Amino acid sequence: MSVPRLEWTEGAATHDAAWLSASGTLPPRRVEAVDDTLRADDAFRLACEGVGMLWRADFQNARHLLEALARRLDKRAARSRLPDGMPMRERFHRYRQGRAHRARILGMVLVPLDDAQGIPLRRAPDVRAALHHALGQPVGGAVMALRELQGMVGAYEWHRKGVPIAALGGARIHPDFGVFSPIRGEYLDLVARAPLPMGGDAFDIGTGTGVLAALLARRGVSTIIASDISPRALACAHANVERLGLSGQVTVQEADLFPPGRAALAVCNPPWLPGKASSTLEQAVYDPDSRMLRGFLDKLPMHLLPEGEGWLILSDLAEHLGLRSRDQLLGMIETAGLAVIERLDTRPRHGKVLDANDPLHAARLHETTSLWRLRVARS
Repeated sequence: MSVPRLEWTEGAATHDAAWLSASGTLPPRRVEAVDDTLRADDAFRLACEGVGMLWRADFQNARHLLEALARRLDKRAARSRLPDGMPMRERFHRYRQGRAHRARILGMVLVPLDDAQGIPLRRAPDVRAALHHALGQPVGGAVMALRELQGMVGAYEWHRKGVPIAALGGARIHPDFGVFSPIRGEYLDLVARAPLPMGGDAFDIGTGTGVLAALLARRGVSTIIASDISPRALACAHANVERLGLSGQVTVQEADLFPPGRAALAVCNPPWLPGKASSTLEQAVYDPDSRMLRGFLDKLPMHLLPEGEGWLILSDLAEHLGLRSRDQLLGMIETAGLAVIERLDTRPRHGKVLDANDPLHAARLHETTSLWRLRVARS
């Protein structure tokens, strides 16, 4: 696949470079080389006009400029606070529009990369390991958004340090770039306490980091197939399984939802909001047309052993946002020929639940994460 390129003029010379974006963001149509003499107000105007600003001065000052743009966006957002009586569905769509606008503006501060993925600016940190982790081999001289670079550096730190998982006795899962980090531990607690069906293998559908497969293995399930369609997720899950010494129980396998065969247990934690993802990481949150949710439910009966169970792990945030009703979810379950044995509930513990300034606070305040124990309905 060809790498997009961008062009700009410095002095009398025209330059071009590869455009790097792991999220698939298109390059700015116009680029200007800038330095410390650029005022933050002028930078904000250029960003709003869609002009990319290629930084040519001290790297730390580029960070300060990005922070200044973020403060201006915060002030604008505070002045245009959404009315309290706005329906939650409309509030959510306005919220997403605001987040997309914010990402576009902050994505206009650009930094150069040399042939070895280093940043040829004063006081620039060494980001080569983080970029290699996210992007692979260097493609020569390139340009990328500073905000996306910061995201890659942060993702590399999560990968390097790992995320301690209480349900695994404190063992760490190491997420790769582009693979959702298991920082919301409440759904893991549900899997840790749900009663296991008798005997047989287990499927972990859409395994991601492999954390649920590892948890099932630690609970004593002897054979687990962890499937995913994403190459990044497959590599990440395989590495975590090996690191935890669980390769004898867990096999990582590429599949669009289910691997071949039947199992006594199939576990799935699909994206919980119907909608289109705007970045790689959002694919763990947004499920276009509820494709993965419907696919898991519809195919579950043909992949379960007699008396086998499917565990659907799902937040009800979509219901509180007006994106999907409880009746619609129950209808999907019934249409698939499934019956609910039990529902185990827990409340989220993430920081946004406590943030009263979050535009979606009213919905998050009532959010419940559930593990739905499902069986094939008896005729």
